[in-house]
Amino acid sequence: MQNCIYYRNFLWFLWGFSVFSQAQTSWQVPITSYGHPDLQGVWTSASVTTLERDKALGETLVVDVEEARRLEQQSALNVLTEADSAPSDPNRPPPTDGDTDAGYNAFWIDPGTRLAEIDGDYRTSFIVNPEDGQIPYSAAAGIAFFQYGQDSGYDGPEQRPLGERCMVGFGSSGGPPMLPVLYNNNYQIVQNKSYVLILAEMNHDARIIRLNDEHINDAFQPWLGDSVGYWEKNTLVVETINFHPQQSFRFAIKHSLYLPQTAKVTERFTRTGKERILYEFTVEDSGAYTQPWAAEIPFRKTDSPMYEYACHEGNYALPGILAGARREETSK
Repeated sequence: MQNCIYYRNFLWFLWGFSVFSQAQTSWQVPITSYGHPDLQGVWTSASVTTLERDKALGETLVVDVEEARRLEQQSALNVLTEADSAPSDPNRPPPTDGDTDAGYNAFWIDPGTRLAEIDGDYRTSFIVNPEDGQIPYSAAAGIAFFQYGQDSGYDGPEQRPLGERCMVGFGSSGGPPMLPVLYNNNYQIVQNKSYVLILAEMNHDARIIRLNDEHINDAFQPWLGDSVGYWEKNTLVVETINFHPQQSFRFAIKHSLYLPQTAKVTERFTRTGKERILYEFTVEDSGAYTQPWAAEIPFRKTDSPMYEYACHEGNYALPGILAGARREETSK
């Protein structure tokens, strides 16, 4: 009798494994009419996972589901109150130093609510190498950060961050590397036989990747770098160099990144499921970092539209910022 029970359970195991295997193998990478893997669609990278890991977590890259839910609950962006979402009072007094209620209300914020999940693993940072989850900055990078702080001011628009000037999105949302920020974390991918276009919802940054081409000479330094790609089986590999010199410092609430114009970023886009793209990138620069560093970010397909990002250089906010500095100078 006992042997029969064992045998029956074994048959159930084989049946379950067969069903599971068929479910895993039934999906195939979609192919375009010209034979390339199809990456097209609207994707989101929104997540409470950050580029660099909380140092308190040490080398812990992966946590179980219970710890993931706890970390998500503790995320500052997940504890917004009803008051944070309330409409702003148009008659409120001007903000003072240290006023934390001077920016957006929470209606505009959409950073994601979950940790990044890759192959069932919940990630505490996008960085996977080095193992401590930190960007391995060199001493030269530290000096560059210090100099940037000394040079940044309010004397003219050229000293303000590019996001304020509406030249590119905040942080490194347009990339490369493409990193999620506080809102507008959607990307639309359009491709044909010779090009791949990645349109970032943040500031409508558009990067056109030339396939099977050569890099243009060093004098060509576009805002998002010079990107050339090729297919490696089912993976789109993109190499970007010659970054614009004014885009070396990329600041956002969720990350701060120094990426000099001499850096090289190698990205890999792999369709891993019907609604998934695994986005991997490696950043190299012997002057800025003590070693190359690498990260992984899951892109999820979304039905959300690409919202208009109505921002242009010279809008009323920038004159207001500079006028505030002039007023402060006259009061001293």
